[in-house]
Amino acid sequence: MRTSPASSRTWFITGASRGLGRAFAQAALERGDRVVAAARGITPGAFEERHADRLLALPLDVTDRAAVFAAVARAAEHFGEMDIVVNNAGTMSSGMVEEFTEAEARAQFEVNFFGALWVSQAALPHLRARGTGHIVQISSIAALGGFPSTGMYSASKFALEGMSEALAMEAAAFGVKLSIVQPGGYWTDLYSQIAVTDPMEPYASLRVELERQWAEGSVDSEPRLAAEALLKLVDSDDPPLRLLLGSMVYDLAVDISQRRLRTWAAWEEISRAAEHAVPAPGTPT
Repeated sequence: MRTSPASSRTWFITGASRGLGRAFAQAALERGDRVVAAARGITPGAFEERHADRLLALPLDVTDRAAVFAAVARAAEHFGEMDIVVNNAGTMSSGMVEEFTEAEARAQFEVNFFGALWVSQAALPHLRARGTGHIVQISSIAALGGFPSTGMYSASKFALEGMSEALAMEAAAFGVKLSIVQPGGYWTDLYSQIAVTDPMEPYASLRVELERQWAEGSVDSEPRLAAEALLKLVDSDDPPLRLLLGSMVYDLAVDISQRRLRTWAAWEEISRAAEHAVPAPGTPT
């Protein structure tokens, strides 16, 4: 498995004005690559002047499908190619499932799922035409399982991963790779911009317990560590479908998988008994 840098490449990164997206863009620029940094309200001044000739800053709302297709087309025209697409733009909503309004639930999916879907659809024709490329979907620890108060956020990331698994197999037929990255906690402003539902009184005690658990178990790291891992991922000749970032995420993924295997094994007899092939209804016997 080769993990050394290839020749200079062109990146298209959403949510690039802050947090992990900015760290990804900065890391790519520092190694000499070209970067299309897309985000709401982004300006060239978001990065150092010395990178100006290899940077295209594009204001973009990923929930606007037409705007996404126009931005991807402009990016491909500007640099003449596209190699790596990173769907990083995302928002986080916190609240018990019962508390979400329709508008709040749909808003969570608009960015985390549909935004990534639009970018993937817009970029794939360019990658497919060249017979190469790598799409990276930034998912979350929340896609490993649902947790109290993260239900809608988890749902949006589960949807992203389900779509991406299918897309990975479809794109592979054209030489295009896809990886899903599941990060743990990083010191970004994601947490400070969480949209919170109106709390319902019956969940008050559960909220207190969750706050205690988060205060004791939160592990957050510098975004540059995620960027370093991303560079190794895209430099690999054989990148994985999924990449976990962080020991806490890794241990949690193993624990969840093992618990599921134990449950499936315990219910195996009932599972298998629910299947017995018969001819289609109405078939002559």
